[in-house]
Amino acid sequence: MNHWSLPLADAGPQHGLGAVIGAIGRSDFACAGLQGLNAAGLKAASWSVYQVWRERLPVLHLSSSVGVADATQSCFRAYHDGLYRIDRSFDTVAPGHAAVLRMHADEAPNTAHREAIYRRHRVLERLSVVQRGDDGSLFAVNLYHHEHQGRFSEGECAGFASLAPLLLAAVQRHLALLPQPAAGPREALRARCPALTERELDVCERLLRGWSYDGIAADMGLSVATVKTYRARAFERLGMHFKSELFAAFVPAH
Repeated sequence: MNHWSLPLADAGPQHGLGAVIGAIGRSDFACAGLQGLNAAGLKAASWSVYQVWRERLPVLHLSSSVGVADATQSCFRAYHDGLYRIDRSFDTVAPGHAAVLRMHADEAPNTAHREAIYRRHRVLERLSVVQRGDDGSLFAVNLYHHEHQGRFSEGECAGFASLAPLLLAAVQRHLALLPQPAAGPREALRARCPALTERELDVCERLLRGWSYDGIAADMGLSVATVKTYRARAFERLGMHFKSELFAAFVPAH
């Protein structure tokens, strides 16, 4: 792959970023943020902010599009359903560091990623500011040019690099101000039984999200028999025998 990275530029006063900062904490942050970035000269058709961990499913924090049908949710579903595990496009970012990256559709890390996200939705190029946590987790703010827009110009790339530190801070500040969601299935499982291993949590979390055993096996790179072994061990620790008991304990009744 031939994507390149830029060091984060020093951030001075930046025209167009005021709309992003002004929308912090508002329900329309995703839309207003993209408009603000475009006012700064980037002309992106869509953007997304997501977080990826080694041992957890990725989370899409926000996304929006302008001038094109909004396919950001569809793209992330494909990413969430397994592509994130084989995404090597951010591997150059070391733990504890941040960087600006650029990637053309042709440079997507694998054929499945390229076809399911970029080709299917006519996305041509991505500019990202990413931050790698000390634990290996990745926080990414991505802007996309679609095929009708052509590639990002060198001026747009340089402008994005200068905006990146403040943009990263603004997005993270916005997310910090949002109401904290209820504990997800993994956190609830861990709270109920701290003895559960990471693999056992992986399997139970996916069961609670409605995944089949075949889907879990494919996502985790295991055999179905191994997945069921982890399930059995987890159920023993939890004092359960059937999947229905797992749902009854961890899925709220409607």
